[in-house]
Amino acid sequence: MALDPRWPRALARGAVPVALGLLLWAALAGGDQPLKGKPGADGATLAQRRRHNELIMAALREAAETDDNVAHRAVPWRK
Repeated sequence: MALDPRWPRALARGAVPVALGLLLWAALAGGDQPLKGKPGADGATLAQRRRHNELIMAALREAAETDDNVAHRAVPWRK
């Protein structure tokens, strides 16, 4: 059984765009910096985000535990 001469060309045509995409991705993703030095990375902002996430999780936990429709409550329903 002979190898069809179109197979190597078809494999190359499929592999070249994938290889170029991987090289481009590696070139762009290689310069990622750690969180230090980026805006909003200071301790106060991170603590504020953490507190905000805790409030959201508390609201979701409360909504999961009740049979009420918490979406129809009055707006200032903070604890």
